[in-house]
Amino acid sequence: MQQSLNSSKRIESIDIIRGLAMVIMALDHVRDYVHIGANTDDPLNLATTSPALYFTRWITHFCAPIFVFLSGTSVYLQSLRKSKKELGIFLLKRGLWLIIAEWKIVAFAWTFNTNFNIIPFQVIWAIGISMFILGLLVLAKLPYRIILILGILIVGGHNLLDIPESKPGFEAGFWWDLLHHGVFKVYPITDNRVALLVYPFLPWTGLMMLGYCAGILFSPQFTAAARKKILLGIGSGLILLFILLRFSNLYGDPVPWTRQDSPFYTFLSFIKVNKYPPSLLYLCITIGPALVLTALVESVKNRFTGVMVTFGRTAFFYYILHLYVIHIVAAVFFFARGHSFAEAKNVGERFPFMYVAPGEGNGLLVVYAVWLGVVVLLYPLCKKYDQYKSAHKEKWWLSYI
Repeated sequence: MQQSLNSSKRIESIDIIRGLAMVIMALDHVRDYVHIGANTDDPLNLATTSPALYFTRWITHFCAPIFVFLSGTSVYLQSLRKSKKELGIFLLKRGLWLIIAEWKIVAFAWTFNTNFNIIPFQVIWAIGISMFILGLLVLAKLPYRIILILGILIVGGHNLLDIPESKPGFEAGFWWDLLHHGVFKVYPITDNRVALLVYPFLPWTGLMMLGYCAGILFSPQFTAAARKKILLGIGSGLILLFILLRFSNLYGDPVPWTRQDSPFYTFLSFIKVNKYPPSLLYLCITIGPALVLTALVESVKNRFTGVMVTFGRTAFFYYILHLYVIHIVAAVFFFARGHSFAEAKNVGERFPFMYVAPGEGNGLLVVYAVWLGVVVLLYPLCKKYDQYKSAHKEKWWLSYI
């Protein structure tokens, strides 16, 4: 019997995987704010990192791709109950709202800067602009197959842009950087305001298109058994594609892997792939396992999956709250070390994302303790919000949070 996708039968595997991604994401943000090496060294730098620090960072690579991909999947599921015009207009409005939220609500959470002179282009911006573009495609009534082809071409082909970008003397301007190349690039907007480019949007938009197309697997057209088989096949295929392409060092990531002093560190080099912008291989090794896990957890129902469902159903609400909570914790640590508000302002100007002065900070045990504390603190808040949202479906504004 085919499963019906309505309010009484929601396929929870999507929420489980999204919730798991949100929980793991908080680990990376705690590390950004609390760890002694925050913003002074790359935790994936094989010359200076430790295995524990490396994997603390590497595991969080799964978060943004899952967040973006499943945003596209959710859009497709909305298309089952909305007209193309209704859905397209909603995506335009929600996309713009997410961009504004990035520049105001999220920017302040990261920086505690009341001047708002840093305009970030991070993951919420990437989701917002991708959602806006997808809305235009929906309003244009672009066929499903064309959106799928466009998504494959963008995700599979955008690394061709690495070729001109790698040539000596290449200089990207603002719009090119915004499209593909910008990695923590700073562009002045006015005398006291700058744009900080972190997430060039082209590959993320392609990924959202693929997530949208994957949504059909969660529609009534597919049984749970068929869906599981297809997800396992696609996920395993992406993992195999990663291994083959990565081993060849021919295409798919701008930085080749190299042999290290030990087989283990050679393996770390092999799996170290480019997130900014997300390379084809980065997306293969994150989305591939995510699809496999999605297939495997659909029939699992226990206390852990129930908690992940709550986080997954309240992802944006959780995202906003966790940034503020982590930043407040980092500020408490900073002032507990004897610093003043003036010193906090100076640190904020040099490292706008944190309250860690160079040479200060905590070890990984503290990072993990703070992370668990943040997750435990936010769970009852997210559960209350989820209950409120479920009980008040008539409130239109809840669909934007």
